[in-house]
Amino acid sequence: MASQAVTSALQQIEAASANEKPSQYTALLQQIVESSNHVAADLNAYAQTLLDDSLGIVVLRPLLAAFVDAFRTVQDPDAKIEVGEKVITLLQSKGAGQYEEQDTQIKHALADAFEQNDDFRRSAQTLATINLESTQKSVSADDKAKVWIRIVRCYLEEDDPTSAFTHLNKIKNIIFNVQDKTTKVMFQLSQARILDSQRSFLDAAQGYYTLSNEPLVDTDERDRFLGRAIICTVLAPAGPQRGKMLAKLYKDDRASSAEDYAILEKIFLNRLLTPAEIKAFSAKLDPHHLARAADGLTVLDKAILEHNLLGASKLYNNIGFDQLGELLGIDAEKAEDYAAKMLEQGRLAGYIDQIDRYVFFEGEASGERKTGHAERVVGKELRKWDANVTGLAEEVEKVTSMIQNQYPDFYASQVVH
Repeated sequence: MASQAVTSALQQIEAASANEKPSQYTALLQQIVESSNHVAADLNAYAQTLLDDSLGIVVLRPLLAAFVDAFRTVQDPDAKIEVGEKVITLLQSKGAGQYEEQDTQIKHALADAFEQNDDFRRSAQTLATINLESTQKSVSADDKAKVWIRIVRCYLEEDDPTSAFTHLNKIKNIIFNVQDKTTKVMFQLSQARILDSQRSFLDAAQGYYTLSNEPLVDTDERDRFLGRAIICTVLAPAGPQRGKMLAKLYKDDRASSAEDYAILEKIFLNRLLTPAEIKAFSAKLDPHHLARAADGLTVLDKAILEHNLLGASKLYNNIGFDQLGELLGIDAEKAEDYAAKMLEQGRLAGYIDQIDRYVFFEGEASGERKTGHAERVVGKELRKWDANVTGLAEEVEKVTSMIQNQYPDFYASQVVH
């Protein structure tokens, strides 16, 4: 409830003449800001009286602008939220279209208050109500992008990449018209974070790596983005595409100073990782990196398993399902499933012999998805057998011809007529 002094002052203003009201409203607002112990209640009462008054738009607009300036100075976020929500409702009932600029400024300040209280979702929801398609004035691509970027970042703070992605798509439609370089960098960062949260780790790694080379970004932040690029690359599905990203990172002069350089080096060189190394690396990961899938494995578990499977292909020409499962720390059936999946997706070169329960490895993977894989596996052994038989027959014929040329009499006596 408003203080007695403010209530009395508002009653006097209501009874004053139209010419006296603007100066009296201004004086009372200054008094509330400087000395009120009930800022929220007093500002609410002030706004209610001001917007209920029969002042013309020419008189009301500067008074409302002064109120917005005073509103911004409120330090208590809870008080600011209480007042801001009340004033926005009052403006809507009066027709916010006439006071779009003040409405927008109040919503930005209200969003600040929500963020002070770590309520990023309500901040995003408030910002989303700002009219960016104003009929009163043209809103530039830069101004639109700044609002949408802030909404995206708020949703990411709330771990809601789906809502963030919706607003990121709005920015994509105008990003080529955005001139502000900082906004563009924030767009790239938001995009990388969303790709990371969606487990599109290779794309996220590329985004983080691009940011790590951005001159506008502070040196410490560039190093942090390089570290994020390394983490996302490690978590990406093993295969030729990840191999290219690993090579890019490994050859970067800054990588040797990165915290996770040791694991980057081992993975790049296709060396098997120990449980201790994996445990130390997992301690640095975000919660979504460690979420378990239906098979009970985390993203890291799968990434390491696939890496070790790829590493095994460099050490062995072939390996049995049981031995592969033992090497990977899983049962033979799962080992076969992972090998089959990587073979099918072109991330591993070779084939599976299900009869003898073996995986055969063949050089470097193409990275291209395979078709007719089962037929190829079965036909491969038959073609190999045919080639061996043909080769043997040719050798026998060659020896026979040599005997005929050197020992014709013997050859003639042995030939069956």
